[in-house]
Amino acid sequence: MGLFGLFSKKKKETLDEGLSKTKENVFAKITRAVAGKSKVDDEVLDELENVLVTSDVGVDTTLKIIKRIEERVARDKYVSTSELTGILRQEIASLLIENGSADGESFDIPADQKPYVIMVVGVNGVGKTTTIGKLANRFRQAGKSVVLGAADTFRAAAVEQLEIWSERVGVPIVKQQMGSDPASVAYDTVSSAVANGADVVIIDTAGRLHNKINLMNELTKIKRVMQKVIPDAPHEVLLVLDGSTGQNAFEQARQFTAATEVNALAVTKLDGTAKGGVVIGISDQFKIPVKYIGLGEGIDDLQVFRKKEFVDSLFGE
Repeated sequence: MGLFGLFSKKKKETLDEGLSKTKENVFAKITRAVAGKSKVDDEVLDELENVLVTSDVGVDTTLKIIKRIEERVARDKYVSTSELTGILRQEIASLLIENGSADGESFDIPADQKPYVIMVVGVNGVGKTTTIGKLANRFRQAGKSVVLGAADTFRAAAVEQLEIWSERVGVPIVKQQMGSDPASVAYDTVSSAVANGADVVIIDTAGRLHNKINLMNELTKIKRVMQKVIPDAPHEVLLVLDGSTGQNAFEQARQFTAATEVNALAVTKLDGTAKGGVVIGISDQFKIPVKYIGLGEGIDDLQVFRKKEFVDSLFGE
């Protein structure tokens, strides 16, 4: 097996391990739901609906999936309970495809957008700064030069943590004093990236949600100031969500999509939780592609989201 094959195998093992608790949780519930049943009937569908809702797929997405399965049962006249997992797998994969979560290939950037500017948003505690560090590491591994911008100037810990990651990964960081204007930090960061021919800029932002209007104004100002240097910046507004919080992640997504134009999602902390179904529901409800998933504490435990591999790991090969 070549180096690429070994790397792919390791990624698959990490994904399988990271989703193991969700898989065990879902399958245990489905097994109980179909126990003693030979075919998929209304009672089985009611039980399946409950399984999906309690697995944090979300009510609206669950109803959509159940409706699709009902249509297949009506069309095929007879569907055995042994076929149920396969059908469920197919319908979830279809939903992810429809919602733009196409299989990612690598940590790469569009050739015509250099530097590629990523503005990262999300509440404190979801793993936002850690995700930025891991993302910078992945881009470095892909041969890209990266600059970090510490625009969360309201928390000293945020700047310090980003500094630690910049040293660990070996990428430069642009920062200012505590309490400085976040937009000023973002401006300096993109200016530095342009001057030094960097490939990628990753801007950290404050994670406050207590006042949505202030958050919206702040993020809008950061974008406007960056556009003085790079007219179409930011190219990506990446919302980081903590997958282990289940339904709370839905509320965070609601708040941030209302405050700014989020066009990509990173779902962290999927390892050690049985709430991995949240990835399916958030992708469906907000029609925003899940781009990255976090599966552990290691520096390499951030993966590009690949729907087929995700569904395969969730339901077994």
